[in-house]
Amino acid sequence: MKQTQSEIAEKVMSDPRWKQVLAHDAQADGRFFYAVKTTGIYCRPSCGARAPRPENVAFYLTAAGAESAGFRPCKRCKPDQLPLPEVHAGKVAQSCRLIETAEVMPTLTQLAADAGLSTYHFHRVFKSITGLTPKAYASAHRAQTMREKLAAQSKVTDVIYDAGYASNSRFYETANHTLGMKPRQYLKGGLNTTIRFALAECSLGNILVASSEKGICAISIGDDAEVLLRELQDRFPKANLIGGDEAFESMVATVIGFIESPRLGLNLPLDIQGTAFQQRVWQALQKIPVGSTVTYTQLAQLIGMPKAIRAVASACAANTLAVAIPCHRVVRLDGSLSGYRWGVELKKTLLSLEGKA
Repeated sequence: MKQTQSEIAEKVMSDPRWKQVLAHDAQADGRFFYAVKTTGIYCRPSCGARAPRPENVAFYLTAAGAESAGFRPCKRCKPDQLPLPEVHAGKVAQSCRLIETAEVMPTLTQLAADAGLSTYHFHRVFKSITGLTPKAYASAHRAQTMREKLAAQSKVTDVIYDAGYASNSRFYETANHTLGMKPRQYLKGGLNTTIRFALAECSLGNILVASSEKGICAISIGDDAEVLLRELQDRFPKANLIGGDEAFESMVATVIGFIESPRLGLNLPLDIQGTAFQQRVWQALQKIPVGSTVTYTQLAQLIGMPKAIRAVASACAANTLAVAIPCHRVVRLDGSLSGYRWGVELKKTLLSLEGKA
């Protein structure tokens, strides 16, 4: 029996996909398409066109299905092409590869032209996806290359051009910032480098806070103070580790106060060293409000790389600044706790202090 117009409209309006069409829900893009019988076109759920009458709508799982039924793609939302976020992600990935492989850092204008976008638009898109500006991404990549090559080679001069620096002077201008010490010192395990540290106790157990000239480079928490100190020594075996003075003890007290009352915030300089990807993850972590949690999947989505769940988890595990970079606020998909550098029980306690069960 042929359905009436009202019956067709009622069926469409009872379909949850109809609400997504009315809301122009971009999250539904790729999951289905809707076609309008009176115009003969099909669209993405997020299409900005005026909503059609429900009795004129048909849903399709694929663009091919809609076209097989005789509908043509909308010229506004272009449902037969990749979604704009995917297009942008592809362009940014291409730009990242260009930055990583170029002997001389491409200019912003060159990168934008290669991506086929205006300079302003490209800069905004690149930062929204990577969490870094193109210049910051290039600096982070060079810094990581520099650390890797310094660990593998005996001569600093051999590293300079391999790491993408155009001159010796430019290398040394940025080396202290990215390494927290002079390149020769880094190469020799922190030789002649001073790292101040202090061990103290808080409600969570023993805490070690260490700082380079740049800022706090380690915050570790555990039951055994000797283990915490040994880990610091292993990172820089030849550094000059000295106990902090009265001013440094005050800094440690600030860190402890932050642990006990997270909502106070931690307004101290940090010496954050990591790959470009790790920095993206850590920046996203620092934006998670006190008392809130996200899953590894959600964190991957926040940095614009929804499939990089394992890499996100690895970046969390590589964090050496407990509480300052709050990787304890990341939980499993089912809400359970796992994967914390300083132990799951400590992770549970930290979340409890922040008002989470």
